[in-house]
Amino acid sequence: MPRGDIMQAVHYDFFSIKNVLPVMGLNQLEKEQFLRDSTDYAFKLCDVPVKLLPSLKSLADSKKVTVVFPESKAMFNEITDLVISGSELELITISDNLKQHEGKAGELGSVLHYALQKLLKKPTGKITLGNHNYFLGSKTLIMGILNVTPDSFSDGGRFDHLEKALSQAYKIAEEGADIIDIGGESTRPGSRQITVDEELKRVMPVIKALKKDNNFKLPISIDTYKAAVAEQALECGVEMLNDVWGLKKDSEIGKVAAHYDVPVCLMHNRHSTDYKDLIPNIVAELQESLDLAHRSGIDDSKIIIDPGIGFGKTLEQNLEVMLHLRSLCSLGYPLLLGTSRKSMIGKTLDLAVEERLEGTAATVAYGIVAGADIVRVHDVMQMKRVSVMTDAMIRR
Repeated sequence: MPRGDIMQAVHYDFFSIKNVLPVMGLNQLEKEQFLRDSTDYAFKLCDVPVKLLPSLKSLADSKKVTVVFPESKAMFNEITDLVISGSELELITISDNLKQHEGKAGELGSVLHYALQKLLKKPTGKITLGNHNYFLGSKTLIMGILNVTPDSFSDGGRFDHLEKALSQAYKIAEEGADIIDIGGESTRPGSRQITVDEELKRVMPVIKALKKDNNFKLPISIDTYKAAVAEQALECGVEMLNDVWGLKKDSEIGKVAAHYDVPVCLMHNRHSTDYKDLIPNIVAELQESLDLAHRSGIDDSKIIIDPGIGFGKTLEQNLEVMLHLRSLCSLGYPLLLGTSRKSMIGKTLDLAVEERLEGTAATVAYGIVAGADIVRVHDVMQMKRVSVMTDAMIRR
């Protein structure tokens, strides 16, 4: 499965591509040409060998496909980024033609073909969590957050006792959540990593109590990157795994998820905020998580992706990811968006954690419009109202 380690194709919608063009270094004439001639689909192709440009341009012209690149930069470099636009049939024809060649031309064709496959692939019709079937596209799913931690950035210490945690779980259910996400280790910047035993002592009493209560119907997600924690939670009947490290921290966690055959959310995360090209880099790093999932035996229909707002990204980078959510949706998997009360909102509005409700609402509404299938939130009742209203306008 080509990942585009050297070359990569990332889809952008028409709105987003207009913001990509100036950053690429295109002059005004080149930008105007692209915006005038572009059609159904637009891709940014990264790190394309300059020696391929003449044949690619000739092939594109014969198929009425638009290709533009910063000619002034391409003259002095061995590789360049470019944007290509055309109809589905035209782009498939070009990718198939390139794939017939050896070397870099064939690789470029494979990369473009793979990106087109993902774009045109429709996410599975439903997400199955135990006895619950949620049909994608009919409504936005609400994932309520329950942090049984003393140090989470927003609600640390509020629900780290069993009685308080259970009370909050029932409240989340009553307010209309579709899933409850239980986490025992804070992942805020600078938080202390805890042991498996400590994490289990926090989450398992809550999980066991909820699973023993026949009146508690809400499916449970375990928010962990540790295989040992995931295994005990899933063995107890938890229906979903939410891994903030996208299977990259613990080499065994993917096998655990595959064994229990549960949906898995793969979040984008990294230690550095130093990106060469933000969205293509995120797509490539999410693809690494997808490759791990596939090698572990996790079926495509069980995979959900999360762009990782607030993780390994600066404020400006988080805002840029929000702008390009549609590019991530085009990977062909259901998208989970977690922006609730995060620093992106606090820094933008200069507000404390407890004052970020309206900012969260704005990100939730925008995320739904951009294609998010699940929103992970603290304020379930309020965000449920936001999602129902947004759904009423766009899911018609």
